[in-house]
Amino acid sequence: MMTDEPKDDRVSEDMEAALQADMDEAGEDSAPADDPLSALEAENAELRDRVLRIAADMENLRRRTARDVHDARTYAIANFARDMLAVADNLARALEAIPEGARRSEDEGYKALIDGVELTGKDMLGALERHGVKKLAPQGEKFDPNFHQAMFEVPNPDVPNNTVVQVVQEGYVIGERVLRPAMVGVSRGGPKQGAANGADTTAPEPGPIDGEAEKDA
Repeated sequence: MMTDEPKDDRVSEDMEAALQADMDEAGEDSAPADDPLSALEAENAELRDRVLRIAADMENLRRRTARDVHDARTYAIANFARDMLAVADNLARALEAIPEGARRSEDEGYKALIDGVELTGKDMLGALERHGVKKLAPQGEKFDPNFHQAMFEVPNPDVPNNTVVQVVQEGYVIGERVLRPAMVGVSRGGPKQGAANGADTTAPEPGPIDGEAEKDA
């Protein structure tokens, strides 16, 4: 009569075989596991890229903020300065309306009034200049539609074409922006700009501008 093996030993062998089979299968599935060093390098590269992007964004923000602060300081008084120019124009018109004979009057009170109005206008323009407002002096310059507004043309064959020959109203700039364009008369009928010096110029000549040339700050 044959003797059977103990039941516990057979169960133990079966469990060991099954466990070994599971380990072998798991090993096959995860054999090409990522190298820990490569994973760390990839993570480091990703973090470095993220830090560089954040740093670039912060630098752009710093530049925009600095530009906005500069513009706010430079152009904050643009509307106020434009209104003050209108007041200065009225003072100048008042002085121009005074007859020449009245200017030579010996009346001390009258002379003091004239001097006071002139001084007020000069002080106003001086204060605006200290805050960045500068006067345009286009007389004799080439017409520039960015800074000048053509009011009329003056036929003159002796003056280069598109030259400012008369200033009707003075223009002003604040910083790099036009506060008020100069209203001017330009020449027509003369040689092209630069031709008088022997230069060959084929660039189109700027003509009188239409509409509002003033650039708001």
